[in-house]
Amino acid sequence: MTQPVTLGGRPTMPPPGAPAEERLIAQFRSHARGLFWSSVLVIAVFGATAYFYNNLPAGYENWMLLAAAGLVILVGCVLPYLVWVSRSYTVTTRRVIVRHGLGARHRREISHVRGYSIAVRRGLLQRLWGAGTITLSNGVDEPVRLSNVPHVRLVHEALADQIEVNQILAHRDAQTLPEAPTAAL
Repeated sequence: MTQPVTLGGRPTMPPPGAPAEERLIAQFRSHARGLFWSSVLVIAVFGATAYFYNNLPAGYENWMLLAAAGLVILVGCVLPYLVWVSRSYTVTTRRVIVRHGLGARHRREISHVRGYSIAVRRGLLQRLWGAGTITLSNGVDEPVRLSNVPHVRLVHEALADQIEVNQILAHRDAQTLPEAPTAAL
């Protein structure tokens, strides 16, 4: 029996035919720069509310001001934040998982073993922030899109490495599996 390859006593590669343990490589959300205008809005609303509180023209009351400020904060800040928090990306040693949705959760996966192409698109602002959009396509299913990925180069390299490692392991396991005995005639 072949012994697993070890590094400092810890196995780095499973023996042929053994199932590989799924490990977490990265878990991240899209770049938080999309929340910039929400944070500016919070500052502006609090400043305007503080200025107009007890200084409103006749006919208006402070509770109206506070209700309007609360509504603006809810729609302009809380909802964008919830949308940002509801989308996450996970890269493991076996697959890429994309989760999104506020009420109903949607989940898409793409396996490294099947192989896929990696396309990276970086707009001007994305390049300034070190972000980018990664599209993973295996040619059969609908492409999986990872929008505004922070540290896009690092994620791209990790995905390419995982495809390569999984392809090597799948090929090695296919070569070392025992063949079924043929019936004697």
